[in-house]
Amino acid sequence: MKKFVDTFHYLTQDLPHISHIAQVEIACSQGAKWVQYRCLSKSDEEMLAEIHPIASICDDWGTTLIVTNHIHLVHQADIQGVHIEDMDADISLVRAQIGDDKTLGASANDLATILKHIQNGADYIGCGPFGHTKTKPNNCQHWGIQGYAEAVAALKQAGIDFPLIAAGGVGLNDVADLLKTGIKGVAVSAAVNKAAHQAEAFKQFYNLLH
Repeated sequence: MKKFVDTFHYLTQDLPHISHIAQVEIACSQGAKWVQYRCLSKSDEEMLAEIHPIASICDDWGTTLIVTNHIHLVHQADIQGVHIEDMDADISLVRAQIGDDKTLGASANDLATILKHIQNGADYIGCGPFGHTKTKPNNCQHWGIQGYAEAVAALKQAGIDFPLIAAGGVGLNDVADLLKTGIKGVAVSAAVNKAAHQAEAFKQFYNLLH
């Protein structure tokens, strides 16, 4: 079953000055079609207390809501899918747990992992990191523009048409060159959430990607 995968994946994040709910309200007011709730600091009860109003906001705007990592919450709220950041995770087991109707995203930083996730039932893959990121610190080699071009070419050579999303340190000035590689879109967090004017920053990305 082919799922809707947007070109602009907007991720919330744990910030002291603005709640996840407020972040989603800003994004949806600016046209967000895809919101990924990425919370790493709260209990299940605290997350559900945020997810329910966030799901209502997304429903009002017709926005897809994805939750990062917390598979067990997917059936406890109006959530359309889950994104798994553990690159070593067995995505086939996650698929069995969430069912075929939910959207399943996975993270990868090399072609072998991309192919494994595709085989195991992912609907899209977030690849990277593109460059330096403080949102999700890691020691993985930066992909740069060339990394995405090579991944897209390798899939094409294998006869595979599959949505790849560039993630990790993507800035506004990178979007045009990234899209030229043939990837589906980009994932953005801090470039919007830590901007002086979040709504304006979101709209700038949105306009480049739609």
